[in-house]
Formats: sequence, structure tokens, C-alpha cells
Amino acid sequence: ELRVTHRALPVIILTARGSEDDRVRGLRVGADDYIVKPFSARELLARVDAVLRRSPERPTPIVRISAGETSVACGRREIVRADGERVALSEMEADILQRLAAHAGRAVSREELLASVWGLRDGGVETRAIDMHITRLRQKLGGKDDNSGDWIVTVRGKGYMLGPDLEIEQAPAGEESAK
Repeated sequence: ELRVTHRALPVIILTARGSEDDRVRGLRVGADDYIVKPFSARELLARVDAVLRRSPERPTPIVRISAGETSVACGRREIVRADGERVALSEMEADILQRLAAHAGRAVSREELLASVWGLRDGGVETRAIDMHITRLRQKLGGKDDNSGDWIVTVRGKGYMLGPDLEIEQAPAGEESAK
């Protein structure tokens, strides 16, 4: 249930149920680790550290983002319009859209986009590259009618987020077809 609303949230099951079937079931339903009581505080902290090392950039397999009759096929990196027109997205544009979709419902800062899309983790970098890519994305998504305001919303002082009326389709569990 946590995976439905918090796809990247690390999950560790702490329990007294220690049979092999219980451990396997816990891991198969989405837990990142499974710890059986009794356990030491040192072991718990080591396992939490290990899960966090593996988890911060867990990819979210987004297959399609849709608004009305226009959709973005993430794997193909293209916009598909109702009339059949296809518009190619650059790798950066597709990565920005996928990052926004992976964090739908909250603003994603420019710094976070720079870190996740470009790999720039130094907060001192001053660039308007994100804004330029967002402008191009809005133009491509808006097309002839330019209704792109529904796709990407600017949150003043915070960053960008996907519009509230978009549908996000994920790949079935275990498939990595988004990238």
C-alpha cells in the first residue's frame, strides 16, 4: 500500500515473524529489507544505512503521462497528439518530465532537477538551463493551441510541478520500460 502513494519511500519490515515464507513474502510485496526480532540497535542502524544508500534515486517506471487527448510516451520520448502528430522530446526534456511525474503533487526545485537530470550536486551553480528546457517543453506540449499551462505549473519560489489534471501511467511491477 505504501508503494502506491510513496513509490520511492524505503520500507523495512521489523517483525517477530521469522519463517522463510514470511521473509520472502515481505520482500516480494515491496519491502527493501526484513528484520526479525530480536535484533540489535547496531544491526538496525546498519540496515537502515544500507537501504538508504540503495534508495535515494530509485527509478520510477513511468510509461505514459496524459492530459486530455495528448500524451507523452516516456519510453519513446515523444508527444502523441489526438490527430496522430508525434513530437520528439530531447533526452533532457523527457528526463525532466519523468522527474516531475515521479514527484507528482509537489514542487520540484531547480536544484533537484539539476542534480537528478544533469548530475550537478553543487548548490552554487547558477544556470537558467532548467527554465529554458521548461519553456521548450511547454511549447512542445502546448502545440498549436498552446494549452501547456495544464502540463507544467510554476510554483513561485519553489520550482515546477506537473498540473493537477494529468494522468500518470506506471509500468507493472518489475518492469523498467520507462527509460
